[in-house]
Amino acid sequence: MSSAFRLLPALFAGTLFGLGLSVAQMIDPAKVINFLDFAGTWDPSLAFVMAGGLIVNLIVTPFILKRGRPLMAEYFRLPTKTEIDKRIVIGGIIFGIGWGLAGYCPGPMITSLSFADSDILTVVAAFVVGTFISRWVLAHRTA
Repeated sequence: MSSAFRLLPALFAGTLFGLGLSVAQMIDPAKVINFLDFAGTWDPSLAFVMAGGLIVNLIVTPFILKRGRPLMAEYFRLPTKTEIDKRIVIGGIIFGIGWGLAGYCPGPMITSLSFADSDILTVVAAFVVGTFISRWVLAHRTA
């Protein structure tokens, strides 16, 4: 199977994911910020979107993993790390703070690039800079 052909399922899955984010209004930062505003204009609808995704995942994943291998790959690429360490906790805290401040996590952020306004371009630039800084810090910590 050619490498270009192997990218088609990923393109389809990414497009479907982006469409789902749009339909669920998760690309609207106000929706996310209202979800996090328990004392003010709290909007619980984002919790229903997350719960729906978790339920589908809980039902479908065991059936998928019963297969000998994925349909479009040689083997399943599952995480091997099982312990919760300081990096995961600190990373989750930083992610949560950024999500709460900007109203975007990476999936909706990429989907929102279609709007190409200055707000989303600023968020994407901050995301890219933060990614490079974290990689630089990790590389220098291990060296």
